[in-house]
Order: sequence, then structure tokens, then C-alpha cells
Amino acid sequence: MLSRFVSFSFILLTIISFAGCSSERGTNVVAQVEPSVLMKSDQQTKHQKSIVLGLGCFWGAEKKFAQLPGVINVVSGYADGRGVNPNYQEIIARKNKFNPDNYAEVIEVTYHPSMISLAELYQFFFEIHDPTQGYRQGNDIGTQYRSTILVTDEQDANLARQVKAQFQTLLSANGFGEITTKIKPLDTFHPAEEYHQDYLVKNPNGYCPDHSTGVKFDQSNITEVVKVDNSAINLGKHIVVIDSEFCPYCDKFKADVANDYQGTIPMHFRKASELTGLTVVSPTYATPTLLFMEDGVERFAIQGYVNNKDFYKALGYFKLGDSEAFNVAFNEGTDGRFCKEYEIFKNTPDGVFIDKLSGAALFDTKDRFNSGSGWLSFTQPVADSVYYKEDRSYGMVRTEVRAKQSDIHLGHVFNDGPNGQPRYCINATVLEFVAREQG
Repeated sequence: MLSRFVSFSFILLTIISFAGCSSERGTNVVAQVEPSVLMKSDQQTKHQKSIVLGLGCFWGAEKKFAQLPGVINVVSGYADGRGVNPNYQEIIARKNKFNPDNYAEVIEVTYHPSMISLAELYQFFFEIHDPTQGYRQGNDIGTQYRSTILVTDEQDANLARQVKAQFQTLLSANGFGEITTKIKPLDTFHPAEEYHQDYLVKNPNGYCPDHSTGVKFDQSNITEVVKVDNSAINLGKHIVVIDSEFCPYCDKFKADVANDYQGTIPMHFRKASELTGLTVVSPTYATPTLLFMEDGVERFAIQGYVNNKDFYKALGYFKLGDSEAFNVAFNEGTDGRFCKEYEIFKNTPDGVFIDKLSGAALFDTKDRFNSGSGWLSFTQPVADSVYYKEDRSYGMVRTEVRAKQSDIHLGHVFNDGPNGQPRYCINATVLEFVAREQG
């Protein structure tokens, strides 16, 4: 499910050593990033969809659709009937009476929308049979052989009408008559008897006539291909989120994580078909799938919805790697006194210190003071940017300060600041600085 990087990650992610920020610190701290963070199951977010189609004898239709890339499963069955039991013998008995309430022989096609679109399925449907024949397909005559598209929502129905109209234009130009295909709401799909399932797999020489008209869509005209420029992703580190329409877990990821993300590693949303020019080895049908890319090459991936905490832990590993900053952020470590980041940040001009991962504003220079402790000190954080936890480590009782958005460890707050104010003692390695715009 992941790239070549995964086998390495099982070992590396659980045994990552970090050197101290200053030369005075020689202790190596073991950091742990659970492999499960990088190997989310795709079961909950495969976002499979189904469509029910009738185009004559279901044996051949089942076989042809099953061969399409992106189609997961095809089941033969019956639908759109009334007053008749949905079994083969009763349906056959009524076929020559032209009972319009007879069940149609149909197939239920289950597919990955990120690998094959509904428009492509509709186009294939019209191409592989003759939709102008009414209650027949070739020598198969009867009401159960009618051409039909059965939908579960109006959006699918509208798309079917559009594709039907496009194919009618092509058929008319080639001397064919009016399309008789009915587009209707699906009532109930009834799977056919077991011996009908995978019939042509079980009987390779079985009945499978070709009733197609020979007319095909011109893909360059019917399907607009939008080329996405991925050149920027080929330079440096990027996060690519494989997205799709009508994907509830994609919407949830955006609401819970992406909409508030302001980090310095850019995040891009792409359809599976829009990954041109990138080296991606993970399956792309699950949505969302998060690809952590460097110079256009996938380093690792998370398939399926990932919550805020797990996202930032994976991002922390991707951005911070084997560093003191990772140890501070995720193992409640502490910078060395007067470390190089402290020396850089202690006298910065007017501006804001942001979360190194999420980009959220955490502390303002107007609240900074020199405590002489060797760590950045502030009298207060940016409003609603942090939260607090009791910390009883090392035999002390302290108040830990954590970033509200990314949940990383920032430091501690004490009651010995200037003029009776608090002293927020904050690790510099988990911060970045943004100068305030002047004027």
C-alpha cells in the first residue's frame, strides 16, 4: 500500500536518535512514530460507487464491464419489474408477451470513481450494444432485453442524459435511428441465480454475441482532459492529497485538517488522473490518499482519512526527520540552553513565531522578554493558539504548553514572569519566524 519507503519505515520510524541542540547535551533520545500512522487502512475511504445497467443478455455485459480498469465487481441480476417474481424462469415465461412490467436483465457495476469515471462507464455502455432496438438485442427478443440505465440520484441521471444525447448525435450521423434507452430511478436490484454469475468465466465458449453499432465516442471531443501543471511539485517537499468528487472522507479531512493548514510545505489537491509527471507507487483509488513527495517522488503515503494528530505526526517525520525538533515536538523533549535556534530568534525584529508544522501563529515578539534562562520567553501566547496539560515528569509538577492545532509540545508556563505575569518557556526548535509587514 505504501512506497518502497515503507519497509524501511518499520525499522527507522521506531528507532530514530536525536542529538542535543547544544554541545553540552550528549543524550540520544529514541523517537517513535507508529507505523500505523503511515499505513492507514483504506477500507473506510475506498468510496466505491455502483450503477445498474441493462443492455441485453447479462452474460456478455458482465464480462465486458468486468474487464475495465477501475471496475471492482459486476453482478448479473434483475431490476425495474413489477408483478413478476425476480427469477429467471418467470421472467423468461413473460418475454414474448411484451409485458412492459417484466424485469430487465441488468448488471450492477461497482467501480472506483478515482480510476474510472461514471461518464466513461456510460460511454462504454452505449458503445457495446445497440441502444436503438427497443425490446431486443439481435436475436434476443423480449422485454427483459431492453436498454436501460437505473440511477440512485438525479446527478447521475443528468449525466446519463448528456451522454445519451451525445451518442444520439453520433448515431444519427451514421444512419442509425432514435435511442430507446430509458433512464429511470433504481427501485431494487435483485441478484440473479448463482449459475448466471461469471457465466462466461465458467463457460468460456458460451453465448456472447456482439450487438455494438460500431459507433464510438471521439474521446478528444467528448471528454475534456484538463492537464495539470505539476512542475512545482518536482522541486522540494510537497504534500499531494488525492481527492475525488462525492467523497465524504475527503470533505472530512478538509474540514478537520486541510482548511486550517498554513505550513510551509505546500499542500496540493489532485484527482488520481492528474498525477502526470510525478513518481507515485501507492495505489491511487482510495480517497483521500496523502502522498508525501520530495522532488516529485513519493516518499511515503497514508491511504484513507487521517485525523489532525496523526497528520501532524506524519508531517513531523517528513519535515523534521532525525532532529531535535522532532524529539521536542513529539517526545516532550527540551532544547539545549542557548541552542542555535534560540540565538537566531532571541533578537528577531517585530513579528510572529509560528508552529513549525501547521504554520499557526503562536507567540508575538511584543510579548517576548529576555529571562536569561537560555530559552525563548513570552508573557502570553497568541489568543486561542495553545492549550495546557499537567506535567509530573522528573518529579516535578509543571504546566505543559501544547500547540492547539498540531498538538505538538512547545514548553512550559511558570508564574515568575516580569511584573507578576506568566513566563512561557518555549523551545525554539519547533518554531519558525514571520516578520510583520511594515506600513
